[in-house]
Amino acid sequence: METNNDDGHSRLSPLFCGRAKRSGGAHSWWITRWEFLPPFFDLQATRAVGILLIVAGLPGLVDSFARFALQGLGTPAPIAPTQNLVVTGLYRYVRNPIYVAVVAVILGQAILFGDWRLMTYGGLMWLAFHAFVLTYEEPVLAQKFGAQYEDFRANVPRWIPRLSPWRTA
Repeated sequence: METNNDDGHSRLSPLFCGRAKRSGGAHSWWITRWEFLPPFFDLQATRAVGILLIVAGLPGLVDSFARFALQGLGTPAPIAPTQNLVVTGLYRYVRNPIYVAVVAVILGQAILFGDWRLMTYGGLMWLAFHAFVLTYEEPVLAQKFGAQYEDFRANVPRWIPRLSPWRTA
């Protein structure tokens, strides 16, 4: 999982980084070593908010991956994309539940551990996800799924979940 560069320092391999991006865990550990710092705003209660974000994000991540495999007949990876547009489960509320879940887990860990570096990392990950969605994912999905994707895109928000589930016609 790690490789050594010329100066002898270890670094994470690109393949491992791709997997960690999806899980939100490995990079978080690499940044924090999961050491608790003083809580944000000196309030221990903030740690509970972090736990809630992690607990909310993990099942959403698992459910979304399962839907990609079982309903979409593919993976979230661009090299093995889904054959079917997935518009069930959390996808009825938000178009990008995997990215939302990963960022929730990262920010939850940042709040739990009281670590601003991890909070910054979560923000940078969201920006990277946003750029990827705008420049690659949405154009590819529009081309591949046409009117079905346009209907989905018109009714389901990209990042902030709807309050009620979208139902296809």
